[in-house]
Amino acid sequence: MHGTTMIVIIVFISVGFGVIGSMHKRHLAFKEKSLNKSQQDNENNQLQEQVTTLEERVQVLEKIVTDEGYAVQKEINNL
Repeated sequence: MHGTTMIVIIVFISVGFGVIGSMHKRHLAFKEKSLNKSQQDNENNQLQEQVTTLEERVQVLEKIVTDEGYAVQKEINNL
């Protein structure tokens, strides 16, 4: 093998490993983004459930406070 052939082969090998390394980094970044999206979806679902529960509790409290019996009892307690 001649010296120039060896140099060309070394350059091709170096470039090939560089391209493969770059592709691997991009693949890992994609996997990380998809994992983060999955975690965010789970967190969003949990938060949505909490909001729904709190809305139901607020509706119950509004019914209690706007009930006439509650207002009368409050007036009696204030006397």
